[in-house]
Amino acid sequence: MTTITEPVSVTSPTDLARRIALPAVLVVLIGIATALQPSFMSGSNIQDILTQAAPLGMVVLGQTLVILVRGLDLSVASLMATVAVLATAFNATSNAMIPVIFVAAMVLSAMVGLASGLLITRRNVSPFLATLAMMIVLQGLRFAYTHGAPAGSLPPGFRTLGTGQFFGIPIDLCAFALLFGVLGLMMHRSALGRQIYIVGGNPRAADLVGIRSDRITILCYVLSSMLAGLGGLFLVGYVGTVDNFVGRGYELDSIIAAVVGGVALSGGRGTLAGAVTGALILVVMFNIVIILGLPIQAQLVIRGTIIIAAAALFARNARGA
Repeated sequence: MTTITEPVSVTSPTDLARRIALPAVLVVLIGIATALQPSFMSGSNIQDILTQAAPLGMVVLGQTLVILVRGLDLSVASLMATVAVLATAFNATSNAMIPVIFVAAMVLSAMVGLASGLLITRRNVSPFLATLAMMIVLQGLRFAYTHGAPAGSLPPGFRTLGTGQFFGIPIDLCAFALLFGVLGLMMHRSALGRQIYIVGGNPRAADLVGIRSDRITILCYVLSSMLAGLGGLFLVGYVGTVDNFVGRGYELDSIIAAVVGGVALSGGRGTLAGAVTGALILVVMFNIVIILGLPIQAQLVIRGTIIIAAAALFARNARGA
């Protein structure tokens, strides 16, 4: 009987160079931002950046999981907005309702991820089309419920979750760090993590050694949706208001962050740490745009440029593999 003891994630010289280069790029960007605006490195600004980055980081963690199994999840931003609307649907004013809201949001998120996973594995729908369809369905349901204008209130504790601090550290950053630690252990210290890498690297080989590829893929989509749901709850706490487009753009930003961080779109290669570093690079770049006082269109140009550069890098690495 074949046994598997190590994940199929070979560290090539290119991968090693990227892992070294990513932190270097982040340091250079921070240096540029500081040169442009010395207050960039102030404690308050760093806390603001980290507070804003935490919800995106949660989404990036989930997006990385589905990319590792050769997928994509385009529904994450729509799910974030739907979860935000769900949170206000309780019209709660007591913090005692926060656990109930979180449970309801996680149940909804898990159902969305399960539906996407089943479409992809049981009906052979492409991940792009399956999650795009889920995005549209969620948007339709959200607009049908809100009639285009969300109403309702959030418990005051949500604002604390989104903007508060725990011993000087943003609460949402603490939550992200906990999730990152748990998922990191899962990916690199457990059989499940090894199976995810194997399924993404070679699904046929995974089936031959007795790994249920379909179940692993479905689990990754469920986790991705639940992490997006959590990100949506923390983001609405940070923003303080709810609209139908909370989290807009996070579907592309999370994919860009993962690819910039070295996660291969072909599956089976990449790390959560690299993807999170990619997310930090994006956040710092967008902050530089704000420092320079450039219009929102500049952020769109930056996103597009990064996508082109990341796609070119991936294509080159694929040819060299």
